[in-house]
Amino acid sequence: MNRIVPLVLAVALFMENMDSTVIATSLPAIAADIGTSPIALKLALTAYLVSLAVFIPVSGWMADRFGAKNVFRAAIVVFVLGSIACAVSGSLLEFVLSRFLQGVGGAMMTPVGRLVLVRSTPRNELVSAMAWLTMPALIGPLIGPPVGGFLTTYFSWHWIFLINVPIGILGIIIATRYLPSIETLVQRPLDIPGFFLSGIAASGIVFGLSVVSLPALPAWVGMATLLTGIVSAVLYLVHARRTSEPLLSLNLLDNPIFRASIVGGSLFRIGVGAIPFLLPLMLQIGFGLTPFQSGMITFVSALGAMSMKLVTKWFYRKTGFRNSLMYGSVVAAIFVAVNGFFTPETPYWLMILLLLVGGFFRSLFFTGTNALAYADIPNEQTSQATPISSVAQQISIALGVAVAGGILELTTKIHGGPLQLSDFHIAFFMVAAISGLACLSFRGLQPDAGSEVSGHRPLIKVAAPAE
Repeated sequence: MNRIVPLVLAVALFMENMDSTVIATSLPAIAADIGTSPIALKLALTAYLVSLAVFIPVSGWMADRFGAKNVFRAAIVVFVLGSIACAVSGSLLEFVLSRFLQGVGGAMMTPVGRLVLVRSTPRNELVSAMAWLTMPALIGPLIGPPVGGFLTTYFSWHWIFLINVPIGILGIIIATRYLPSIETLVQRPLDIPGFFLSGIAASGIVFGLSVVSLPALPAWVGMATLLTGIVSAVLYLVHARRTSEPLLSLNLLDNPIFRASIVGGSLFRIGVGAIPFLLPLMLQIGFGLTPFQSGMITFVSALGAMSMKLVTKWFYRKTGFRNSLMYGSVVAAIFVAVNGFFTPETPYWLMILLLLVGGFFRSLFFTGTNALAYADIPNEQTSQATPISSVAQQISIALGVAVAGGILELTTKIHGGPLQLSDFHIAFFMVAAISGLACLSFRGLQPDAGSEVSGHRPLIKVAAPAE
């Protein structure tokens, strides 16, 4: 059961990860077909992340109310319907709305799946279970870029969404047969004001940051939505303090281990969230490669990430969460910055090697932060901890896309011309610097932080007795 459950749940992560890497590789082709620009089409990526930000907070309540297994299966259905809608879209508006529908399904799939995993796994096996959960899901970005590039180059971009249909049907069948029916631990009323405030806050901030840099919409639209999101976030903080059972219990952030996982993971994901947007565009626009050629290069990051899962449990048991995450975030950020040195003259073998190693360290970091988040959280609070963790992850990834797009837009305005290779280099350096700040969040942790989950037992120095 320790392996069957995460493998079943990984079907959802497989679809989501493959979908995100496929669309990033195919952005230029989709933009040309529906009559818009690749930068403007960033709105479709952001629409998906905005939908996640709106509906993830209520996922924990939905799982407690209707059963995690039922919600998980229903989410797959919604995601598949959104995929079909994307395939038949003929304009930017239709494509954005279809991606938003996909996000509604994604908002329930991943956090509810993770909730099932945490509740059905002993704490001392959580790192291993997280690794099993993530490893099959990484097959998505492994085959996503080459498959998406192949379909886009030799057939049509519409097929990159239709491949989710058989995957989703398979996921529903095996979830019905193998997932355990987790009993509801807590029955709490739905915090309706909190749902609206948190949704407006998250979506306003993510959408506003993205729209500010979009040439398709006036800048004041982005500023207005960003301000609305910030005001709503402040109002939610006030509301949460006055409500006995808020939708997102921010008191969990008083736990230093949980707080370090959220803050550090969010900072790091800003840089990593920009990579699926920046790297394929740089290879296609800056290097002149086809989507298929671009996908054959970018897929090796997932291969490196998969290899890390084979040693993750042993690694954290030997080094502990504090040292692994503090130093691992710096090393992984360096490999994000390395992308800024790639040129058309860079040997492909060297580029692939660096992307492979970079995926290795990013995987180490992600598995650790995902497991650390639950190291000191009791089971009855996991349905509230999971949405907070998931919202933070998705907002930080959305911020990465928004920041990357904003940097590209700013640099093109500065030199007054179309996108150049140097614009992508600047963007990689800046998002890597943000990711590197994650190390500061883990520096204050105790050496034995999360030891019940990692199994790490640090050496404790005993003072010599006085003479």
